[in-house]
Amino acid sequence: MGAIRRTITLTALQDRWIKAQISAGHYTSESEYIQDLIRRDRQRHAEAETLRVPIQEGLESGPSDKTVAAIMQEVEARLRRDG
Repeated sequence: MGAIRRTITLTALQDRWIKAQISAGHYTSESEYIQDLIRRDRQRHAEAETLRVPIQEGLESGPSDKTVAAIMQEVEARLRRDG
C-alpha cells in the first residue's frame, strides 16, 4: 500500500505529547504514533459494530416478561451446558 502525505495542525500541547512519546521510546516517529492512533480507532469502531447488531435486536425485542431469577437460571444452565 502506498503512502500518502498529509499535513495536520496540532496544538503545542499535542505536539509536546507526541514528542514525549517518541522520546520515551514508545514510537520511532510522529508518523508511527499517528498510524497507531488510527489502528486503535479502527479496532474500537470494529468492536462497537460487533456489538451494535445484538444491542439493536435487544432493543427491538422489547421488555422481557421473565423474572431476573428465571433469566439467571437460564444463564446458569447455558454455562453448565457450554461449560
